[in-house]
Amino acid sequence: MNTVLVIALILAMIATLVALVRGIIAFLQTTKEDLNAPEGSGPSPARLKQNRMMMNRILFQAGAIIIVAILLMAKGHG
Repeated sequence: MNTVLVIALILAMIATLVALVRGIIAFLQTTKEDLNAPEGSGPSPARLKQNRMMMNRILFQAGAIIIVAILLMAKGHG
């Protein structure tokens, strides 16, 4: 059981890192046109991608924290 949780934790950490890097890359690809766009025009596709990547990062981090909590609880009972 612990082995499966450790593997799941490693995968969650890798997914977090990938989502973080993709979000940073999307942020760096923001153009001057995106920054100077009028406010009423709605979010640009680049901003939507940034938000999606950062939300994925938060979800993967939450999963990793939950897995760590389960591992710690299992360690305390064993």
